[in-house]
Amino acid sequence: CVSYSSWTAIFQQPMRSKHCQMCQHCVRRYDHHCPWIENCVGERNHRWFVLYLAVQLLVLLWGLHVTGFSFAPGWSPWLRSNGVLLTVLVLLVLLALIVLLLLGSHLYLISMNTTTWEFMSRHRISYLKHCGADENPFDRGAFQNLWGFFCMWGTVVWEQVYFREDSDQV
Repeated sequence: CVSYSSWTAIFQQPMRSKHCQMCQHCVRRYDHHCPWIENCVGERNHRWFVLYLAVQLLVLLWGLHVTGFSFAPGWSPWLRSNGVLLTVLVLLVLLALIVLLLLGSHLYLISMNTTTWEFMSRHRISYLKHCGADENPFDRGAFQNLWGFFCMWGTVVWEQVYFREDSDQV
């Protein structure tokens, strides 16, 4: 998956893979490089990343639940003695919203059978340039896409799937 110009004549990059500049690895079905886990998210660990986000969200919601139990009927006495707890509550709400948005966006992209990289950079990816804004050659319908992502543990041999540009296209 070396995409440098001197190597492209020798090696052909598999479809849906990308060379990560941070890790210096070729990642199959590349989604993104996550600085929080210091790793790329791709074909082998994307399910685990989604599970990680779901667990993070559950822990944050549990933290909100536990923090919410300490509210007293009156706000002013509670606020005088629990200013730190209010700060924690605000941080938990913000983090829960961020994780919820991340999880929701990943589930949306999975339901479309696309990756973050493909969604954000489709105008630069050779096998997606010819597609319209609403077209995705990998989309099999939301149910099939979700089923394939969460329930099918085999991998696609992307090394045998290449995009060939037609010389006829205008």
